[in-house]
Amino acid sequence: MAVARTMRRTSPITLLLAALLAFGFLFFLLSPSTTPSSSAAAAAAAAADISSKDFRLGDTADHPLSPPTKPFIPPSIRDDGHQPPPPVVHYNLNSLTSSSDAASRGERVLVLTPLTRFYQGYWDNLVRFNYPHELISLGFIIPHTKEGDAATAALEAAISKTQSGPIPNRFASISILRQDFEPPLQSQSEKERHKMANQKKRRESMSRARNSLLFTTLGPATSWVLWLDSDIVETPNTLIQDLTSHNRPVIVPNCYQRYYNTDDKKMDVRPYDYNSWIDSPIAQSLAAKMEPDEILLEGYAEMPTYRTLMAYLADTANPNPRRVINLDGVGGTALMVKADVHRDGAMFPAFSFFHLVETEGFAKMAKRLGYTVHGLPDYFVYHYNE
Repeated sequence: MAVARTMRRTSPITLLLAALLAFGFLFFLLSPSTTPSSSAAAAAAAAADISSKDFRLGDTADHPLSPPTKPFIPPSIRDDGHQPPPPVVHYNLNSLTSSSDAASRGERVLVLTPLTRFYQGYWDNLVRFNYPHELISLGFIIPHTKEGDAATAALEAAISKTQSGPIPNRFASISILRQDFEPPLQSQSEKERHKMANQKKRRESMSRARNSLLFTTLGPATSWVLWLDSDIVETPNTLIQDLTSHNRPVIVPNCYQRYYNTDDKKMDVRPYDYNSWIDSPIAQSLAAKMEPDEILLEGYAEMPTYRTLMAYLADTANPNPRRVINLDGVGGTALMVKADVHRDGAMFPAFSFFHLVETEGFAKMAKRLGYTVHGLPDYFVYHYNE
């Protein structure tokens, strides 16, 4: 006997199937979407987590061959198990700015440091910079020596701690290079580094290291390059903003050193870097009598140049940190350079360039290219005291 139509519609089995179907439909609507492969799912989840915490990664390098100014996020693996090839990328350097308002314009700064010893004070000071860290890339070059190996290990430990710590402290990208040539000095003690007899070879080697680091890391998004020595352990937290605010092609602060004054029985300060100077007729006369490969050195009694040294122009009693002077030579302890100055060809000569070498030769080269060179006699950074 056939079952009546009304009884079929109210059958318990029919009601159960309808409930299961409704529940399944609701689960489908409310559950998160899935991706075709577990690796893609993991990548998507990681990207979602990163984007929710760190807006900076929306502005990343285009492909793994991009200069290391920006962080690079590997693309998802394709269905065939291979990564997609890098795209053709166009860089419009005409839109790149280096201005007095660097932070608000999002101008990227490349901080470059030749490093033979690792000083924790240097790293701690660097992390305290309050210029947006997402706009700061770091580059280091370290010699292949036992001391260099120890410095590399200490640097990598510091990097790992910072880059896995609070997001505002993380830098956009970090590059570490190892020198492919032997350093001229085995000892990096302050006494050996500053012997006059060691200066020519030492500073020529430093030039090669600086140039290797610069040419490897300078990217098309870089607006400014800050050369910061690894033994600079104290600067204002606003160092980058303060130096870029002058909007000068090349500018350098005064490098001093804190020490204990045994005469006054208290801590005191003294000049440290004598490579920032205004040229003198006597120095020019000395250079005119030199052989082509000879160089002038500053700060040595054996070679009195009578240049005007910025180190002695400081007004420590009533400093005016905004006071700017014109210079002919610069030191590299904390040297801010517009990236375009380097792009136009100003580098650190590892040879006698108008009888100058390294940072002083760089200043001469920048001026020969038509740029001006400046110093801040009342703005101080401090060198480690051995």
